[in-house]
Amino acid sequence: MAAPNQAPIIIKKVKKSGDHAHHGGAWKVAYADFVTAMMAFFLLMWLINTTSPEQRRGIADFFAPASVSESTSGAGGLLAGEAMTETGARQRDAIPEEAREAPGAPDVTTMGEDVGQSNPSASALAEAQARREDAEFMRAEIAIRQAMADMPDIAELSRNLIMDVTPEGLRIQIIDQEGRAMFDPGATQPNARGRRLLSAVAGAVAQLPNRITIAGHTDGVPAPGGADNWEISADRANAARSILQRNGVPQDRIFQVAGRADAEPLYPDDPEQPGNRRIAITLQREAPPLPQDLGL
Repeated sequence: MAAPNQAPIIIKKVKKSGDHAHHGGAWKVAYADFVTAMMAFFLLMWLINTTSPEQRRGIADFFAPASVSESTSGAGGLLAGEAMTETGARQRDAIPEEAREAPGAPDVTTMGEDVGQSNPSASALAEAQARREDAEFMRAEIAIRQAMADMPDIAELSRNLIMDVTPEGLRIQIIDQEGRAMFDPGATQPNARGRRLLSAVAGAVAQLPNRITIAGHTDGVPAPGGADNWEISADRANAARSILQRNGVPQDRIFQVAGRADAEPLYPDDPEQPGNRRIAITLQREAPPLPQDLGL
């Protein structure tokens, strides 16, 4: 028996429910984000493995625009800014007063103008423009490859297309392969395969503002029927121009149409190689900016 002054002992039994708590659907969102991130990662790895170093460099240049000028205001360092004088006015050139009054000191009011009109600034602008053009050329090349992939009937003609960036610009060459010619022997108009390939090229070329040159080339084999290779190459280049214009390329962008016959073979060691028969379409680079001090 319990003592009279002892507090009673109370025992409380908690009955546990057999049902589990509801966790909600938050885990599904996290799992979906994880799967999306992994898919993006594997796509990135696949793109890195399927592109050339030049293509990766062009894509990187496109997403990282270059700075064409460098500010030298304030301290001129990483945290450069505008200097405050004793009177509180902000000035662009943080030059000590004694340096301004020193004999033979340069006129600080014209220093910025001389620097802005120097050749290094013009060369930096030209370099940035060239990088931007290379990025645009790379996008055009990718667009042409994608257009061919979307047309199964000409997807097998990818070997008939050669694209490279030259000092003149992006050169797109439509060449003949053994058994897969773009022009029938002696013909000046492209066949069905050639027309489809030129149409795919025109769709991407029309998106850029660059001027275009078109050159026709033949191999070293004399043309059938006594025809002249110079005339055939010129007529084929003009036929390519007509197809480009019908597919959205403005006429004022056509800068030059020429026939080169067999004077510039793609394979000099084998003048009769089918690849020497080709149409070369070049997107020209823009003219570099002139220095400001020329007054032109």
